[in-house]
Amino acid sequence: MRIETGVATDIGRVREGNEDSYLVEPPLFAVADGMGGHRGGEVASHLALETVEERARAEQGTLADQVRAANRAVYERSQQDREVTGMGTTLTAVKLVDGTLLLAHVGDSRAYLLRGGALRQLTDDHTLVNRMVKAGEITTDEADVHPHRNVLTRALGTEPEVQVDVSEVPLMDGDRALLCSDGLFGMVTEDQIQAILEVEPDPQKAAERLIRAANSAGGVDNITVVVLDAHEDGDEGADGVPTAGPSALGSPEGRRSLVRWGVGLGLGLLILVGAFFIARGYVDSQWYVGVANEHVAVYRGIPAAPLGFHLSHVEEQTDLLAADVQKLELYAGLSDGINAESREDAQAVVDQMRKDLQASQPQKGVGGP
Repeated sequence: MRIETGVATDIGRVREGNEDSYLVEPPLFAVADGMGGHRGGEVASHLALETVEERARAEQGTLADQVRAANRAVYERSQQDREVTGMGTTLTAVKLVDGTLLLAHVGDSRAYLLRGGALRQLTDDHTLVNRMVKAGEITTDEADVHPHRNVLTRALGTEPEVQVDVSEVPLMDGDRALLCSDGLFGMVTEDQIQAILEVEPDPQKAAERLIRAANSAGGVDNITVVVLDAHEDGDEGADGVPTAGPSALGSPEGRRSLVRWGVGLGLGLLILVGAFFIARGYVDSQWYVGVANEHVAVYRGIPAAPLGFHLSHVEEQTDLLAADVQKLELYAGLSDGINAESREDAQAVVDQMRKDLQASQPQKGVGGP
């Protein structure tokens, strides 16, 4: 199994520093989101990943053992250095071993797996609101807007010992895994994340596009993403022997192969047709604000063009000049598209642009001498 990697991190549009860190040392990959003030968070996330990397290179213990060692390192530094007292960090790490992804996780950074058109969250958020959801006290929709949604119930470095969630995921050819800090999924919906992962085949470009999407939605936190694509090397079967070609069609086995081929082709076409209509329905339910003919425009669809096929069309072109709007830092990513939940939400974004543009104009003096 071969892994192709894309990675990107960004300070976002609000924070003064980047407290996220990432580790890309194949076969080991990780994301950490620090907390405890700018310096404390940066120290915690960097120290945690540095410890994991050193232990992994020395082959000391399992991945979970290495994460626990990172917890002790961050905790001891926090106790010894008053400038970073109380610091901590999340940590989500994966390691590829014999075609299986080993996962160790603490906090609310996340790991996802995209397989066969379905995006699945592999990790469990160690947050107060997630605990409340599991207890049936609030719904997932209420959790998304809860005032305490960022309160962690478990993190690295806040206690001498920490419980580490571990799991294993056997990989298949074509799987795409995603590690990310909450700066991504806190700003971009999982449907939008999936859409970007599906339409952008290059893992590095996919990582960069996810960053832009989070910033376009507001970028209120640091954003870090690691995209991992799994590929089977060679043309070998499960037993390591090269797969045989088809039998000659003139033989009885050949005729049976032809029948199976025809049935498979028919089923494949039915699946493709069904997938097309499902994808078309999803695309038509999406909205964003972008640029058309140098003006701000409301689009229906998603801002992507795989293989040159555009997955959106203009529903309304406004009188706002895109160049004027993009001078405002908040809308610098307009060309990449600003996602909206509905046409009404897209119109609300346009209305806000108009207000922000007017507010940025110099006020003329009133009255005379």
